[in-house]
Amino acid sequence: MDQIEINGVEYVKKESIPQLDEKYVIIRTYSAGVFFGIIKEYNEETRTIIMKSARRIWRWEGAASLSELAIEGTQKPEECKFPCETYNHLISQVIEIIPCTEKAVESIQGVEVWTQK
Repeated sequence: MDQIEINGVEYVKKESIPQLDEKYVIIRTYSAGVFFGIIKEYNEETRTIIMKSARRIWRWEGAASLSELAIEGTQKPEECKFPCETYNHLISQVIEIIPCTEKAVESIQGVEVWTQK
């Protein structure tokens, strides 16, 4: 655990990203793919996140990149494949965290849950 002592008071590194608490984000991992959800816990040292309300972004259309998806949402929700939400989803090897706008959150949440039929 990272800690420092200043004037006899011990301070411990907080394991979260305060500006992203309770905000929707898109994360990209090294090998597990892309996810949309809310960061519940983040460990910067291990690059591990626990997400709530997480949806895997299995396939998207209507946005040129993940950055555009996080800002504008999708222009083609019927062509996207986003499975159901998971809770307390542990995701490792996080390499990118992109905050989402309200417009993008509404768009992504509006995509019908994709299932293998």
